[in-house]
Amino acid sequence: MSVRPMGLDQSGTVVGNRPARLSTVPAHLWRNSAAVFRRQPIATVIVGVFLLVGALAPLIAPYDPSKIHMRDRLQGPSRTYPLGTDEYGRDLLSRIIHGARIAFQAGVIAVGIAMVGGVLVGLIAGYFGGGVDYVLSRILEGLQAFPVVLLAIAITGIVGPSVRHAMIAIGIATIPDFARLTRGVVLPTKQLAYVEAARVIGCGDARILARAILPNCVPAITVLLSFSIANAILYESALSFLGLGAQPPQPSWGTMLSTAKSYMFDLPSYTIVVGLALSLTIIGMNLFGDAVREVVDPLVKS
Repeated sequence: MSVRPMGLDQSGTVVGNRPARLSTVPAHLWRNSAAVFRRQPIATVIVGVFLLVGALAPLIAPYDPSKIHMRDRLQGPSRTYPLGTDEYGRDLLSRIIHGARIAFQAGVIAVGIAMVGGVLVGLIAGYFGGGVDYVLSRILEGLQAFPVVLLAIAITGIVGPSVRHAMIAIGIATIPDFARLTRGVVLPTKQLAYVEAARVIGCGDARILARAILPNCVPAITVLLSFSIANAILYESALSFLGLGAQPPQPSWGTMLSTAKSYMFDLPSYTIVVGLALSLTIIGMNLFGDAVREVVDPLVKS
């Protein structure tokens, strides 16, 4: 990887001697986005539709997702209800659309908690090393000893079932992923010449971490971010399926699947349409993450 000559500006900020690829990210943002689309056009469209539906759910849903029509219960797809209705006569299309909103929120909030906490812990552990690194690494290993879903179940079991608590639990359980990745990038980065130069001229640790080391972690974090959102959506659905996430009448995909399993033989389309919505979203997010990894990391072969 090419490296620029090192220099310092008048305020003491280190410039240059950074990976050339990082400094060109803003200039090539659209080019990188187009490269992701070329590698996975269908996955990109799926992710785009999911984000759009999640953001605009109240505007595009044809019905109120919680409004009950008992005379229309358990109907198959029709002109009035394109995807049919559930056991209370609620429109499945509207509930799936609003379920995308909950999944979108779960992905953003849970991964946001994990990213902020994990990156902070990883920066501190990798930069300071020694006893700090040892203690934090042992804590992370203790968290990783438990599967994410099991740890999230334990947390929601303590604080109570709700979609908000599920998001927080998933975020806490995912912190070790971001922490260990960030630590792995920080360890070699802190030995680079421009970081040593920043120390020599008297830059504080916080400034070095924020201005000299953190930018080098951005590509790896970006890749993990795309995969973690898909995992967070799946975990939220799993917790809601078990009754520890979104609570009725909230239209979470997990709660809908939990109810739909009782009507698999009476109305198979109920289970199929909800399962397809969740499956397509997860598959699309994972394929999109693969494309992002190929674009961000030049060592990955497409």
